[in-house]
Amino acid sequence: MDQMRIFTGNSNRPLAQEICQYLETSLGRANVQNFNDGEILVDIDESVRGMDVFVIQSTCTPGNTNLMELLIMIDALKRASANRITAVIPYYGYARQDRKVSPRAPITAKLVADLITAAGAHRVLTMDLHAGQIQGFFNIPVDHLFAAPVLLEYIRSRFRDHLVIVSPDSGGVERARAFGKRLKASLAIIDKRRDSPNVAKFMNIIGEVEGLQAVILDDIVDTAGTLVEAASALASNGAARVVACCTHPVLSGKAVKRLSESVIEEIAITNTIPLKQEAISNPKFKVLSVGKLLAEAIRRIHCNDSVSSLFV
Repeated sequence: MDQMRIFTGNSNRPLAQEICQYLETSLGRANVQNFNDGEILVDIDESVRGMDVFVIQSTCTPGNTNLMELLIMIDALKRASANRITAVIPYYGYARQDRKVSPRAPITAKLVADLITAAGAHRVLTMDLHAGQIQGFFNIPVDHLFAAPVLLEYIRSRFRDHLVIVSPDSGGVERARAFGKRLKASLAIIDKRRDSPNVAKFMNIIGEVEGLQAVILDDIVDTAGTLVEAASALASNGAARVVACCTHPVLSGKAVKRLSESVIEEIAITNTIPLKQEAISNPKFKVLSVGKLLAEAIRRIHCNDSVSSLFV
């Protein structure tokens, strides 16, 4: 382990410190700040020559700044002769634009993958990508972790029976089905019609929810419009109680206020993104740590052990 170094930008330092604590090491010394005109300054303050280096950085809000910090840190480490650089991206931003949905739309998930590769990363470690095919956008190895072990433990501790796992849209059916199988729970799907970006309209619930405890499962909670409308639809169809489990708490705009006023009893989220101050003090939010999971994956990558066995 003396040949491994872990660095972080400013996006999620508490998570990076938690990972280092599990690995019984310290964060690498790096100065990441801004020039007066807003440009990012990175100074690696220790030797990394020949080292196996991991850069922990979520590309969450402010997304452009955190992405540039990641790219510049990778470039600095490459020019400092690091042997291998792994970009550890707990939350991979720009992932929702993963295909052309209109004639002149960009595919930002591919663009960001190209930028990370061009900067000098040798591999990527990320968690709960918005779409699994994003792994194929990279020409370097990608280790795709899932928050499932952490979320499953939470659900098992809160619910014993009469449980239904709910996918808020058709894209999350595979994830919900996998959870339902492990929990021996039924499955429900919400038929969603999106009228415009970040505005969702719910038409129908496929599956039985009456009298059951409904757990809405999603990878990202952004404006929370999807969760709130889904919860309302479930309650209207007789669900006994509604909770939500989401990996990435983007929580933009009035998301926290919407969730506070909704019928959702509790929202379990992970710490891939730092929780907003207004949500920290809100009793509806339950933060689950993925630090141990990421740390174990980092250890296995460094030791050339199997990462997939984490999910067996």
